[in-house]
Amino acid sequence: MRAWTSPEVPTLSICGPEVALFDTATQSVRTITPEGVAKLYVCGITPYDATHLGHANTYVTFDLLNRAWRTSGHQVRYVQNVTDVDDPLLERANATGVDWVALAERETELFRTDMTALRVLAPDAYVGAVESIPWVIEMIQRLQEAGSVYAVDNDLYFDVHSDSGFGSISGWDREQMMKIFAERGGDPDRTGKRDPLDCLLWLAARPGEPAWESPFGAGRPGWHVECSAIARRELGTTIDVQGGGSDLIFPHHEMSASEAAVADARPFARAYVHSGMVGLDGEKMSKSKGNLELVSRLRNTGTDPMAVRLALLRHHYRSDWEWTPAQLDAANDTLASLRTAVARPAGPAAPMTAVLSALADDLNAPKALQIVEEWAATPGTDAQAPAQVRELVDAALGLVL
Repeated sequence: MRAWTSPEVPTLSICGPEVALFDTATQSVRTITPEGVAKLYVCGITPYDATHLGHANTYVTFDLLNRAWRTSGHQVRYVQNVTDVDDPLLERANATGVDWVALAERETELFRTDMTALRVLAPDAYVGAVESIPWVIEMIQRLQEAGSVYAVDNDLYFDVHSDSGFGSISGWDREQMMKIFAERGGDPDRTGKRDPLDCLLWLAARPGEPAWESPFGAGRPGWHVECSAIARRELGTTIDVQGGGSDLIFPHHEMSASEAAVADARPFARAYVHSGMVGLDGEKMSKSKGNLELVSRLRNTGTDPMAVRLALLRHHYRSDWEWTPAQLDAANDTLASLRTAVARPAGPAAPMTAVLSALADDLNAPKALQIVEEWAATPGTDAQAPAQVRELVDAALGLVL
């Protein structure tokens, strides 16, 4: 699948520190030093109602990581999927009378446009669920060889107890898992399952739904195995970071990590990193509730995408917060003052080390912005500093001043 075109990123004169990140699995901030190319996998959208600010918050978060790794001297291979066939997409297509393929293509293109506007670096591999089906089939066959797959009617399920480490990503107990599983795509009440938490690998063909041929019969992939198969194919085993929103911790990241661990007898990722949830009108912004603020809607009203990005960067990536129009107004004001500052003939010395150190410390974008704003408010005589700060803010924070 085609990604979008990455913006050009200035090359800075100094390297940043190694990046430390909060790992959900260990509940601690750890320095993640890639061995060779840094391998990053971030779960992509199911393409309908794209791109709301919760989406944008997640992809700007991992864009910061991509940039921080690059400024610290690492090459990065970044992979993202698109779940372009799944129950929610098919349900929306049926409800609106739009062909599901056309709906997926339309919303994926809108997402590309929004990511371009927000200056998010494009993934090196942007892979749809449909095109990953051969890899999913191979993954399921490996799990069958490991004795971890069983059938309910003609559907195939993954036995979560075949992974001794199941539950180690979320740290949740069984009661917590059972409470949320059905809300996030699981089917705990299905008769015939060995354990209510076992997850679907292959859904046998249903009347009126898309299906593909496989050694298991016609059907389509389950959600979790899609990501584990794509990551395995594009990044190999044991990636550096598996990323996404905190609503993916369970079941999605727990399940995909268990499947990968059983298939390859190795951990799926060295760290699991999650962005917080963005709310609107007192509730988490979500497609099911319809309380969305869309990046495209803001752009269509004439909003500078850099103001949207700056408003997102005001919040530490792990925090949950609520979007308000006042935040966008404040971001526009800050953007204007920073642009004025970098247009001056001189300023104080560029705070290169301080900004890169803030971002290396668990992607502390609010602190990095504060440092830049303090620089902008201070007079100075360094004639090279304004241009250096403009490049620094572009390279590290993704903001064009």
